[in-house]
Amino acid sequence: MTDARASRARYRRILRFALRYMVQAWWFELVLPRLGLSSLAARQRAARLQRIARNFHELAVSLGGLMIKVGQFMSSRLDVLPPEITDELEGLQDEVPPVDFAAIRALAEAELGVPLERAYAFVDPEPVAAASLGQVHRARLATDDAAQAGFADVVVKVQRPGIDQVVAVDLAALRKVAGWLDRVRIVSDHVDLPVLIEEFAATSREEIDYLHEAANAERFAEAFAGDARVESPAVAWERTTRRVLTLADVTAIKVNDVDALRAAGIDPSAVATAFADVMFDQLFVHGFFHADPHPGNIFVTPGVRAPGGGAAGDATSGAAPDWHFTFVDFGMMGEVSEHLREGLRRLVIAVAARNGRQLVESIQQVGVLLPSADTAVLEHAMTELFARFGGMGFAELREVDPREFRDFGTEFGDIVRSLPFQLPENFLLIIRAVSLTSGLCSALDPAFNIWDAVEPYAARLLRDESGNAVQAFAKEAVAVAGITARLPRRVDDMITRFENGQIAVDSPRLELRIRSLERLAYRLISAVMFAALLISGAVLRAQDLMFGTVLMIASIPALLHSLFAGFTTRR
Repeated sequence: MTDARASRARYRRILRFALRYMVQAWWFELVLPRLGLSSLAARQRAARLQRIARNFHELAVSLGGLMIKVGQFMSSRLDVLPPEITDELEGLQDEVPPVDFAAIRALAEAELGVPLERAYAFVDPEPVAAASLGQVHRARLATDDAAQAGFADVVVKVQRPGIDQVVAVDLAALRKVAGWLDRVRIVSDHVDLPVLIEEFAATSREEIDYLHEAANAERFAEAFAGDARVESPAVAWERTTRRVLTLADVTAIKVNDVDALRAAGIDPSAVATAFADVMFDQLFVHGFFHADPHPGNIFVTPGVRAPGGGAAGDATSGAAPDWHFTFVDFGMMGEVSEHLREGLRRLVIAVAARNGRQLVESIQQVGVLLPSADTAVLEHAMTELFARFGGMGFAELREVDPREFRDFGTEFGDIVRSLPFQLPENFLLIIRAVSLTSGLCSALDPAFNIWDAVEPYAARLLRDESGNAVQAFAKEAVAVAGITARLPRRVDDMITRFENGQIAVDSPRLELRIRSLERLAYRLISAVMFAALLISGAVLRAQDLMFGTVLMIASIPALLHSLFAGFTTRR
């Protein structure tokens, strides 16, 4: 099969898979509930999700490329996705089939311009890891190169042959699927999928440029040079090109290997807490973060790292643990602007304080909630959310009555869907990093409570910003004074308008109910019209074949409107 034919077959296979399960989700999650068959749709949901995940697992393993990335992301969402999905996809972290070493050798020699035996003193033909876009082998630098680099034992990361074309095909298929989903109103109202796909495309292209990854590794090392908790591998630039990356060998205990951690005397729950803190530092302090922190990219190395000098990292207060994290694979990194960092800091503080109003304001600041949104209902919902579920960990939430979750989720979902949410540019990587962090911490410690990690970090953020407390208090005092000065006049105006019958009460929740009833009424009218036309056509068809048939055909639009009104939006 030629490369062009193989690419077309790959493209069609991805689209067929997506279309098949989009139609299935549409039928079971939208059509059947509208027909009053919600119990039927829910009866086999677990088995259906497991079957979809298993089929996607097989698709991702057979295709590789970006499909592996999608599967790895979903497998890490232990805190959100049901176990029927995460359990089936978990193997994708380590199940990528390796490329034959002869193909790896040919590509590496073409890139380096010399035979592999001259480039390295030794290369192990057995791969250490086979990733979705590249493959890693242990090696040893030649004597002169080792003297110049300052280390001899290395790992060599080589791109999979033909990965450029594979990524291009996968991105084209994802763009097509995003276009389909963008026609669904519940999706398009809240997410600009085409923009997110282009952001993902830019990240994917950077990830297959190893010169870019090497520069990221050095920038990350500089950020944490003064922090004993974090280490990253040094780059052997003499043996690094766009498709070949040579790094110091820093492999150690895989971060999610709970048995190996305990054997080394390391408490997995302490690892979970420290890892969340390190990721918070990357997001809120440095503004440069590892966007792919899945277990294959994080090691726990016994022994305290001696911090380097002269960089921006802050060492943790108190005694350092007798182990540290070692990050690898810097192909997918994200940046957070100062404005966005400020919004994220406020969001963390609001979550820790269980402050619904401040949380909504911070969501607006980061650009997720548009300024035109009516936030009163969302503030009330957030307050209820904090009152009922605030402070609960992942394990505690699993003990909550599912009916309570379902009732609250239905009400909360109606509110969220009514508001103009969006995902701003560069937010996809933040969501990915936070999702992978949350899933990894929950895997290390099922009782891990994200609130316990957020609260001390929020307190530290508050201490760091204490220098602005006087200024913030002064601004608040001025605002209160202004409101107080205007209050008598506003009260007088309100009383006058009330006496004149000009006061209007605005209840967004009531408006939601009214709009829902209006849609239901229109659909009932359509259902009645459908029944009338169908029955009339059937009766008259015996006497007048043409007229009866026309009436029966005319009933079809009324049927479609009664079933599917409100599903999609005209673009």
